Amino acid sequence: MTSKTKEIELWVNGVLCQVSIEPHRTLLEVLREDLFLTGTKEGCGLGDCGACTVIVDGKPVLSCITLAVEVAGKAVTTIEGLAKEGILHPLQEAFMKHGAVQCGFCTPGMIMTSKTLLENQVHPSEMEIKKTLAGNLCRCTGYVKILKAIQSVVQDQEE
Repeated sequence: MTSKTKEIELWVNGVLCQVSIEPHRTLLEVLREDLFLTGTKEGCGLGDCGACTVIVDGKPVLSCITLAVEVAGKAVTTIEGLAKEGILHPLQEAFMKHGAVQCGFCTPGMIMTSKTLLENQVHPSEMEIKKTLAGNLCRCTGYVKILKAIQSVVQDQEE
């Protein structure tokens, strides 16, 4: 560790990780480059597209504009952390089933944002889903299939 680096600990997908980083590095950089969790994508690098969304202590966070040192000691969940024992999360299944994945670049951010919505609101309306996803951009799907996928998970929760 040099004088420019800082040792931090964070819980990533339930695992305690220790990394030595320069204080200016983003959470996205640390996830992808140090922890090799490449499911989280960098779209714009400015916090405008939502592709880099992860969950930090239960809240969606844009990892491209969040310094890694800001999440020291916190719980970070990435798209890789959703599947449990080889079984995909219901949102992951629904995105595949409804064809909501085309190029796939926005998908991790869409799923992570949707997950936090469904954890906080069991029966969101279509408008509430749309408002929640307003910060997540997709250039391929036109959002119709994404919306249907999320609504199917909401419907499954109701049954």
